[in-house]
Amino acid sequence: MNMKSVVVLSFGILAGANAAWGQGAAGAGDVPPNAKPGECYARLVTPAQYAEKQEKVVVKEASQRVEVIPAKLETVDEKVTLKEESTRLEIVPAVYGTVQEKVLVKPERSVLKSVPATYKTVTDKILVSPAHTEWKRGTAIGGANVIQSRTSTSGDLLCLVEVPAVYKTVSRSVIDKPASTTEVKIPAEYKIVSKQVVKSPPTTREVKIPAQFGTVQVAKVVKPAEQRKIEIPAVYSMVTKREQVAPEKIDWRRVVCATNLNNANTKALQSALQTAGFYKGPVDGAFGPMTITAANKYAASEGLPTGSNYIGYDIVQKLNLRF
Repeated sequence: MNMKSVVVLSFGILAGANAAWGQGAAGAGDVPPNAKPGECYARLVTPAQYAEKQEKVVVKEASQRVEVIPAKLETVDEKVTLKEESTRLEIVPAVYGTVQEKVLVKPERSVLKSVPATYKTVTDKILVSPAHTEWKRGTAIGGANVIQSRTSTSGDLLCLVEVPAVYKTVSRSVIDKPASTTEVKIPAEYKIVSKQVVKSPPTTREVKIPAQFGTVQVAKVVKPAEQRKIEIPAVYSMVTKREQVAPEKIDWRRVVCATNLNNANTKALQSALQTAGFYKGPVDGAFGPMTITAANKYAASEGLPTGSNYIGYDIVQKLNLRF
């Protein structure tokens, strides 16, 4: 396996660099903290943790059903008044005339007229990025303000260099005079309309109309209608809900690297994964894709971080192995 394809930092002899990393010059998350010689680290994604729980939910609320028992009726003959005695008023129509009248169409009112704001342009000098230090790969030039370290396994050189602050000038538009309003009065509007008025009101003359009687069949209530309320219980169902109990997180975690993946350790890992039912290949000490795939399947089943080109040290510890 080519360990340079893994996003791993191997700490063979970084005693000089550890002091610089501890100061946090490149940011607390840029290098793994408290690393020891011979250990390897990778930025791992720990998947979110979920749990399922049963919950009783209402499928249908409790309700009532009203059952109506109709009334019992019987038909009887009954003398009734078909038409009550009444009076009729004969109306003598009114006499009308037309007059002119000035009426208000729209009352006097005030409206607000908007006066737009005016703007001016000002310039500001703003900080784009502050002065800082950062880790860079390569050869130190001059040796000033640089901490050097060379690993025994990869030959890479990390240099801590000073990066000056960067500024830029920006223009922005600001309000010179804010928007305002002014009140404008609009006069009332009138119009002349013709109106019909009563010159002589109407009069009436009362005429009496006698009552009229007859026999009709009517339905008589023997027993009134009744209502009966029937309670309908609620209907429940058990549902399974999946809830997140721990969010996904990314941090530095120790991983298995070339320093501790010798033939004996690889055999022990293959054997443990085979016993756990995840490794199907030969236990031959040859580290390859089959071993990584089996280790990641085991990690996923245990809720441990996984990766396509490394094996987390949590897997080794979970399998009770010592590398």
